[in-house]
Amino acid sequence: MSHDHHHHTEACGHCHEEEHGHHHHHEDEEGHGHHHHHEHEEEGARGRILKIAAAALLLAGAVIIEKKTDWATWQYLLLYLVPYLLVGWDTLKEAAEALCHGEALDENFLMGIATLGALAIGFLPGAQTQFPEAVFVMLFFQVGELFEGIAEGRSRRSIAHLMDIRPDVAHLERDGAVVDVAPEEVRPGETVLIRPGDKIPVDGIVLEGNSSLDTVALTGESVPRSVAPDDEILSGCVNLSGVLRVRTTKAAGESTAARILELVEHAADNKSRSEHFITRFARIYTPVVVALALALALIPPLLTGEWATWIYRALMFLVVSCPCALVISIPLTFFGGIGGASRKGILVKGAAFMDTLARVGTVVFDKTGTLTEGVFSVTAVHPEKLNEERLLHLAAHVERHSTHPIAAALRQAWPAEQDGCDVRDFQEIAGKGLVASVNGQAVAVGNGKLMEEVGAAWRPCTHVGTIIHVAVDGEYAGHIVISDRIKEDAAAAIEALHEEGVRKTVMLTGDQEEIAASVAAQLHLDGFHAGLLPEEKVRRVEELLGETPVAFVGDGINDAPVLARADLGIAMGGLGSDAAIEAADVVIMDDKPSKTALAIRIARRTLRIARENMWLAIGIKLAVLVLAAFGAATLWMAVFADVGVTVLAVFNAMRALR
Repeated sequence: MSHDHHHHTEACGHCHEEEHGHHHHHEDEEGHGHHHHHEHEEEGARGRILKIAAAALLLAGAVIIEKKTDWATWQYLLLYLVPYLLVGWDTLKEAAEALCHGEALDENFLMGIATLGALAIGFLPGAQTQFPEAVFVMLFFQVGELFEGIAEGRSRRSIAHLMDIRPDVAHLERDGAVVDVAPEEVRPGETVLIRPGDKIPVDGIVLEGNSSLDTVALTGESVPRSVAPDDEILSGCVNLSGVLRVRTTKAAGESTAARILELVEHAADNKSRSEHFITRFARIYTPVVVALALALALIPPLLTGEWATWIYRALMFLVVSCPCALVISIPLTFFGGIGGASRKGILVKGAAFMDTLARVGTVVFDKTGTLTEGVFSVTAVHPEKLNEERLLHLAAHVERHSTHPIAAALRQAWPAEQDGCDVRDFQEIAGKGLVASVNGQAVAVGNGKLMEEVGAAWRPCTHVGTIIHVAVDGEYAGHIVISDRIKEDAAAAIEALHEEGVRKTVMLTGDQEEIAASVAAQLHLDGFHAGLLPEEKVRRVEELLGETPVAFVGDGINDAPVLARADLGIAMGGLGSDAAIEAADVVIMDDKPSKTALAIRIARRTLRIARENMWLAIGIKLAVLVLAAFGAATLWMAVFADVGVTVLAVFNAMRALR
């Protein structure tokens, strides 16, 4: 998750054989680095809490001693420096380092100046000492940082649950024996054995074995998926029940799990508009604040001579104006939103895309495989002479050896291969269909032209789809309608998008007009364009680009150019196509179109939380700044305005995870 990981993903982009040695070594460091990272995070929090507690006790002790004794000012200073340095050392060190690098004026710097100033103020003639407040400011600042650390840790972990998909070991079959190797050592085309309970190490095709897979880490879906020989399986799933032998199709670095981890690791690199705004804001804001504070400290006392009062107010001004709540909570909110989405099987490649996602006004869908299943199946049977079963039965027999998707649909509807029928004399009539003899009867299965050829009086059908006519001995027996099924949640998805305030939903397809029209009507889409070639799809999307961002949702086999062209590309069932994962900005792991609406909802919520944090922080700061300038506020209030707001903002940002 942190940046120390990404060198490894680059290393495994293209794994050549001679690189295997060093590549594996990387992975090793990487694996360990990962665990250290978490321990380090936990220890960091624990150490910080201890430090804060110790300093608080020392501070209380110092206050009591000051009440009971009568020492010189410098002796009290030494007394308070103990707890001050205990909690403040890191902050001062970081502020000094930043100054040396010429990146002055971050929150550490502001806090450092304010507290050191408060310690120094007691030495001015006629001033009261502010030692306890100086220590308290630093203490409270550390409490804020602690909360930030914990919150960040939580959202990192929520993204790290994706890390559960990283496979640990592969059981490779070599020379008749099974050896355990790191997944990186498996080359495409080798055979691995996957036992129940194992994570699938690399993508591949099942050779033998039946099992079910837990895909929850990839898709967020808890229903197991069953697999059989010839099915494709993806790394990162967990094998639940049976032993599988799998022929690998990709190297570990190219596999699904590795690709997803890489996406997530780089998600933080794409900053959102709000984050850019804050960076710019801090660049102008901090110098202005420091200049104002200096003016406050110098100008009024030159007129009135009350140095102590005005320096105190200037210091307060500095503490309040520290922008940590903004600087911390906004990126954290986006981080949380990305984490929350990934739990639902939605990968957002960066905070910038969260912004776009929240503002989407038009959603364009590809039809096949996105709104529909992309598989043909028999949707209606209209017999004339025979009953339905008999009609299907004959058609399936005749199409038995054809490789056409339509033949596959027929065979699926009537799987009985061996029911004692005698089928012979197969004959394919190009562009028209098939003829064969079934139990001595001449059966013709095909389109209208074929019916005319065998002299059967066929009639057109009102159903939308591909119509397969059947004739027996030249007499019309009926027809079968085959079409692409609409996905179960497609209608709900469109409705949910409209509810989210998406103004336009449009479908693009290469399919014929009437099929497209029927799907569009069933789903209540706002518009559709049919009969498009891939490059025409790009043109249609360009026409729609306008004031609100356009999202394109596709399953990506040929959609990569369109995904790249739209303001926001959403690849669906994105595990399907590599090109789509590359081109898309958001990858939805399973095949549910309704996840699009969910993604928009999550993004809107994330942005709303970010906005709340911005106003909360700026509003409270301004109020205390005004009070401070008129001398109606104390350093304690100033600290609350800063750290209290930060803690509130951090807690608010945590809501983005849900």
